[in-house]
Amino acid sequence: MARILVVDDDPVIRDLLGDVLEGEGYEVFQAANGQAAVEIARDRMPDLILMDVMMPVLDGSSATRILKGDMETRRIRIILMSAIMSLRRCSDDVPADGLLDKPFDLDVLLHDVAMHAGTDDGIGV
Repeated sequence: MARILVVDDDPVIRDLLGDVLEGEGYEVFQAANGQAAVEIARDRMPDLILMDVMMPVLDGSSATRILKGDMETRRIRIILMSAIMSLRRCSDDVPADGLLDKPFDLDVLLHDVAMHAGTDDGIGV
């Protein structure tokens, strides 16, 4: 099953997403900010990253640019998560593979994860 890195400064969101994704059979790693996400992504090479936009230390948009600009990590799929206004502002200049509005619908989340992690079997969630 796919390996997913969940990046959010809110531990409740990280734990919720981790529990849901592990329950679906994914291997899940967690990071609390963009800098930690870059380090973990380089070390663990996840198939997909779910990345919050607004975080301390290094925001999700900057972390996405770093990862997509690195030959080693550029193929990792990244879905940015945030409030609608934040996503609209950053979506044009950030090379993310997908956008997910917060609060998110779990069915939409699982569908997007399956599609971007390469685990979508065509049956639908």
